[in-house]
Parts: sequence; structure tokens; C-alpha cells
Amino acid sequence: MKLSDNFDARRLRPRRPRQPWRRLAQLIAALLGLAGLLLLGSGLAQLAGLAPAGLSGELDDASTWFLAFGLALLLAGLLLGRRCRRRSRGPGELSMAPGLLKKRP
Repeated sequence: MKLSDNFDARRLRPRRPRQPWRRLAQLIAALLGLAGLLLLGSGLAQLAGLAPAGLSGELDDASTWFLAFGLALLLAGLLLGRRCRRRSRGPGELSMAPGLLKKRP
């Protein structure tokens, strides 16, 4: 099949207007995941005995809360990030191979 000179495959995919709330949601998801990782690491360090001297007896209860809350934040960040990424790709768009979008001389 011969391609005409004025054919542009990018016109087959209508561009939707960008929505800034998606990027904000992805940023919030990344921050939630990072905070979860930090709390999880802090809880694990306290349980491993790397806490400051003199506070190890008081931090046993706090370390379990840090672990639980850190794990919850990490999972929330991962789930929110996956959901945002899935929505950004769009389910009903036309799927074409990337090689077909290249212009041939």
C-alpha cells in the first residue's frame, strides 16, 4: 500500500486536553509511598535495636505503630499511583505500533 505525502498517523489519535489534577495525584501518590517507606524503615530500625540509647523500652509500642502506619501509607501510595497511571493511558484509545507513527522519507 502506498502512503501519500499528506498522511499523518497522529491525526488518528485525537489528543485529549491535559488535566493537571492527574499529575498532582501522581505526585501525592509518590509522596505517600515515600513517607510509607520512611516510616517502615524507621519502625524496622527501632525493632532491630538501632534506636537511640535509653529509649528502647518506650519505642517498642511506637515501632509497631510505625510499621503498621508505614505499610498502610506505602500500599495506599502504590494503589493510587497504579490507578492514576491506568487512567492516564485511557482504555478506549486507538492502539497502533510505534513504527507506524514514523514518517517515511
